[in-house]
Amino acid sequence: MTTSNAPQIKQIEAKASVCTDCGLSETRTQVVFGEGNADAALTLVGEGPGDQEDRRGRPFVGKAGKLLDEVMGDAQIRREDIWLTNVIKCRACVTEDGFTRNRPPKMEEIKACHKWLDAELNLIQPAVIVCIGAPAANRLIHRNFKMTQERGRWFTDTQYAPFAIAALHPAYILRLHGDDFTAARRYLVEDLIEAREKAEDAPQRQQLTLF
Repeated sequence: MTTSNAPQIKQIEAKASVCTDCGLSETRTQVVFGEGNADAALTLVGEGPGDQEDRRGRPFVGKAGKLLDEVMGDAQIRREDIWLTNVIKCRACVTEDGFTRNRPPKMEEIKACHKWLDAELNLIQPAVIVCIGAPAANRLIHRNFKMTQERGRWFTDTQYAPFAIAALHPAYILRLHGDDFTAARRYLVEDLIEAREKAEDAPQRQQLTLF
């Protein structure tokens, strides 16, 4: 009989919520932990929370999150059926001239936060991981990941899953216009469809079914 990972993931979340292992704990509003189905075969991993995520305490709820929800709908994927998380759990930002903007996380911040992602993925043991954007792919697939060359390519027997793939980040897509936007959005939908189908077909390792 398969048991749920939900109680254990809640324990990890509770510990992460009071983490002070790096300087981001001093500027965050709250920790943004993963959410969804802790028994899912499919996990999506982004880089880190932005302003709206920091305010609301949920991953992918800003403009990029809205687009992600749209393309997941096109790919017949629901948030509640997958696990959705980030490499780091606190917003990395800088304030200049009274304006606060996102910045790439520093290596020491990524290393300090890695134990939470490690705990999530080791518990869930997804069949398929989709790295949303190159930073997540750099962490979970291989260093110096080249999104333009390696997007949509399957990588097998990665550290946390039998199958991993990298897809364009919705925030990047939103910066495009016209045909470029349309093409990039289509690529993301296609990659998510492939990931869903791969997760549905992959042998499950002590998980509930994806859907």
